[in-house]
Amino acid sequence: MSSATQTRTVWDDLVGQRPVVAALQRAASGDGMSHAWLFTGPPGSGRSNAAVAFAAALQCETGSGCGQCKACRTVLAGSNPDVSVIRTQKLSIGVDEVRELVRRAALAPAGDRWQVLVVEDSDRLTDQACNALLKAIEEPTPRTVWLLCAPTTEDVLPTIRSRCRLVSLTTPTAEDVAAFLVRTLGVGEALAAHAARASQGHIGRARALARDESTRRRRNEVIGLPARLTSLGACMTAATSIHELAKEEAEAITSELDAKEKADLDSAYGVVERGRRPREYAPALAAMERDQKTRAKRRVLDVVDRCLVDLVSVYRDAIALGVGAPGQLVNEEIRPDVTELARRVSSEELLRMVDAIFVAREQMLEFNVPPQLALEGMMVALRLPGGAGR
Repeated sequence: MSSATQTRTVWDDLVGQRPVVAALQRAASGDGMSHAWLFTGPPGSGRSNAAVAFAAALQCETGSGCGQCKACRTVLAGSNPDVSVIRTQKLSIGVDEVRELVRRAALAPAGDRWQVLVVEDSDRLTDQACNALLKAIEEPTPRTVWLLCAPTTEDVLPTIRSRCRLVSLTTPTAEDVAAFLVRTLGVGEALAAHAARASQGHIGRARALARDESTRRRRNEVIGLPARLTSLGACMTAATSIHELAKEEAEAITSELDAKEKADLDSAYGVVERGRRPREYAPALAAMERDQKTRAKRRVLDVVDRCLVDLVSVYRDAIALGVGAPGQLVNEEIRPDVTELARRVSSEELLRMVDAIFVAREQMLEFNVPPQLALEGMMVALRLPGGAGR
């Protein structure tokens, strides 16, 4: 084992978050410790990673998050008995899941340190789930720590966030992300720099862009759309393209997990092919299929949302060129297309187009508008001036 590996800590994957790491290290050593924490930050900034790293540091045998002791290794591997992480593939986190966490919170830790409960996507808690969680945070059990994660403080019930110590993560710089990719993935500096710039500081997205050629290809298809929106037909085609791309990618991600869940359910009920099925099996299968359908819907929305973020970056690049802002573009590889977009469309109109993208995003995520319909309306709003009629 190399010396670099031996000195690796639980904090090493928190990219560009040095002030946050310093504050969490102090808290883990007893300076400013609280029973409830709220981790906020933009998508991809590492909210969940920071919460899990902090959980490891709280259990660490040295108290520092050394990354080498048994406690640190088991927390990072998800097998520590005193650290529970709730994450959802569904659209929301229900009250039953939170009540199970509250039950665990009431138990004394198996070790001699803390009982830590991490709630990813706290913004997805239902109203009933929020009420159940609030009661547990209001009346904390000794040696129990709650770690909540959400995009912003506004996404969490005010009565919950007022009882939490806030940890605010920021979008890491492209330089920090590129250095992280080179160090952890061993990719070349040029590819790392491209992935870091194109990801706009989203660590998970940067990893995917650095490792997978098909991910880079799909992104190139999306950022190439604005230059082709010259007619109503082109707008409809672009909307369908993004929707089909999202469904294809979501299916690739969820199909394997769906099959595994079905096999696990069959095994749990002793079901064999064409064999007899217990009475309880059919309701359990129906419930699982409902959850899988909900998860697939969320995955499609997640992929569409990522495409919209990539689209916004093109229009922001064009605005930057239009006002003569210096510096490298996010989409430097299509600079000629961005330059032409800035020439044909005024800065005011480009801002209106960015707003149209965010309206479509809100329609899908907040008002449950079908993605295809929202995307069609958005693409029409992005149609280039002076294009063909059809």
